[in-house]
Amino acid sequence: MKTAVIRIGWRRGLIELRQSFTNGADLFGHFLWPVLMLVVLFFLRDREFGATGFLLGTLALPSILGMNAAMGMVSMSQQLTADREDGTLLRAKATPNGVQGYLIGKVVSVAGGLIADLAILLIPALFIIDGLVAGTLGSWLTLSWVLLLGLVATLPIGAILGSVFPSARAQGLVQLPVLGLIGISGIFYPITALPTWLEWIAQLTPIYWLGLGMRSALLPDAAVGVEIGDSWRHWETVAVLGVWAVLGLLIAPAVLRRMARRESGSTVATRREKALQRVG
Repeated sequence: MKTAVIRIGWRRGLIELRQSFTNGADLFGHFLWPVLMLVVLFFLRDREFGATGFLLGTLALPSILGMNAAMGMVSMSQQLTADREDGTLLRAKATPNGVQGYLIGKVVSVAGGLIADLAILLIPALFIIDGLVAGTLGSWLTLSWVLLLGLVATLPIGAILGSVFPSARAQGLVQLPVLGLIGISGIFYPITALPTWLEWIAQLTPIYWLGLGMRSALLPDAAVGVEIGDSWRHWETVAVLGVWAVLGLLIAPAVLRRMARRESGSTVATRREKALQRVG
């Protein structure tokens, strides 16, 4: 039974992913942000960061990749909330193991779309930015396991957040704390320059470790001097992201099932009526 659910969810996710690249509006969204970031990186490619000798573009690229990967939890919560409002989740609930298949499919489609977006940004950036170590086998392996483990750690969090908020309007508040955590996570500014208590808060989140792993994969060893303990801390990265992944995979299905039990045709109709009133 579990194998059948995984197969159904995988197929559902691939269908949604393919649709996102055949729909004009979704396709535009896939390319808009990477293209904008590539323009920014192009103008930063020759500017040095203080007296470090590192180029701003070199330091910025891993940060942008880490931020995009971390924002996958927001995309996950947004899509789940939207599916609650239009009745997609209610229809999934009506089929055997539909909620589990729905969750697997949503993870596959969101993760696939995010990986595609990162590739659209990273591959051209390798020809624009100097000073990266992304040409080595070790860097690609590190980038791969950090990204995959980071997605497993963050996307279930997005599913939980999408289950908690009752509407897309309320769900928009999710972005504020996520952006705040990104701001103190060391993705855009060395975390060692922050107060110690903020360092500890940042290290409790998967966002910091996702950004650290991205930097360890793409930046030269000399850049480790601005990190905590002058180390990329790969084992700690695996441990923390692994803990978040296990907690998310255990909690998300239970929260989603509990939320799905409260769904009914009347609740969906009520949400639609309120949405129409807001539009009107």
